Order: sequence, then C-alpha cells, then structure tokens
Amino acid sequence: MRIDILTLFPEMLQSPLEHSILQRARHAGLLDVRLCNFRDFATDRHHVVDDAPYGGGPGMVLKPEPLFRAVEALGDDPRGGPGRILLMTPQGTPFRQELARELATEDHLAILCGRYEGFDERIREHLVTDEISIGDYVLTGGELPALIVLDAVVRLIPGVLGDAESSGADSFSEALLEHPHYTRPAIFRGWAVPDVLLSGNHKEIGRWRRRQSLLRTLSRRPDLFRRHALTPEDLTLLGLERTKRAKRRRGAAGEPRADEGIEE
Repeated sequence: MRIDILTLFPEMLQSPLEHSILQRARHAGLLDVRLCNFRDFATDRHHVVDDAPYGGGPGMVLKPEPLFRAVEALGDDPRGGPGRILLMTPQGTPFRQELARELATEDHLAILCGRYEGFDERIREHLVTDEISIGDYVLTGGELPALIVLDAVVRLIPGVLGDAESSGADSFSEALLEHPHYTRPAIFRGWAVPDVLLSGNHKEIGRWRRRQSLLRTLSRRPDLFRRHALTPEDLTLLGLERTKRAKRRRGAAGEPRADEGIEE
C-alpha cells in the first residue's frame, strides 16, 4: 500500500515511521509512505499557502491552489493517483475500526493535514473523498490525527502483524472490547491470575475470554454492546438464557434487557 501524507511539517511525521510496526511494514515492502510538503507547490515568491478569510474573521485559511497541485501531482505515479483522499478535520466522520478496515483494502491513499483556521471550502467540495475526525476536540494540526489513521490502517494490511489473528482479536474488531490479559507471575502482590487461564483447558479459556469481553463491553461501552448481535452461546455465557426462557414461559413480550440476569 502507498500512503501520501501532505503536510506543512513533514519532520513531525518522520520519526514514527522509523519505529515498530510502521518501520517493519516499510522494510518488508508492504508499505510505502511518502511525505509531501505542499508548500513546495505554492508558485509565488514566498511560497504562501494561506490567506485571510473572505468576509473577515480571525485566523488564516489554507489556499486551494497548492493542495490541488500537490494531490494532482500524485497521479504522476505509474499506478495512478490515490483512490481515497482523506481530510483530517474535527468536522469529519468519526474514525472507527470499520473505516480502518475499509481503508486497508485500498492500494493508494492520500491524507491531507490542515493547519491554521482550516481549509478553503473548495478543497472539501472538489478535492477530498473523505473527511475524518479522531474525536470531538481541536488540535493544532492534522499531523497527529494522520498518524493515528496511518497506524490503525497499516496494522490491518495482510502480513504486517506477525500473528495473522492479532488484529482480529483487537478491541472493536467485532463491536466488542477485548478480554483481560495476564502473564507471569501467576500471583503478584497477592493478586492471582484467574484459575481458568492456568487450567490448560482451551475450550473453557475461550468461553471465559468471550464472557469477559461481553461483560467489559456492557460495562464500559454500552453503546457498542447494543450494536452487537448476541448469539445463543453469548446469552448462555451471560446468564441470560435462563431469564429469556422464563419470560417466554410467562408469556412476556420482547427481549430481555442487555443487563438482565448478568452476575459478575
């Protein structure tokens, strides 16, 4: 996959690319990240990329000409230009795992990092394909959000992670938070690892992990829990199946509440 990041501060992005998963993906030939300073595409004497907003108001607005030229130059690659052009902005669609999986199927992405008061609206309307937000807060620029999107997408590229199942077990991979993890020692300061994890019974370990994942999601992210379709096995693990059968015997209408019958 090729990912072009268009920014006024490419130095901010260089170091993270030289470490951990991003570095390994690049060295393995699975990832080609190119940093482009779109100031280089300003044609005036001082390479100005921003100007005062029409109508007045505080701050400066990024001009359309340099960014259009920078993105259009990406099409000089023999494989063509990017399939998706992402604009990092607080006004964008919230970035979630589903979108990361979708973007990971692309061969070529471009990410635009903003600065100052924002972008000329014509960039939004006529250049980008996706506007993405990493949360309801405002940062100095789009470089850090771009790195978050980059990291989330790259780890989903086949071959990037050492264990093919690693990304599939992550939190949010199926609208559930991940189960708790433990390692040696078995007892630390009096706190013991759950017995089931030491039992060697992989079936029971799997059931325990599934139940903990469900309970953790219900407790911490009920919004995610409501999006998850519970299987009959999930209902049994949560202690809901007995409640459900009892309601049916009483002739009660509707499904049980998500938290009904759950015991820690």
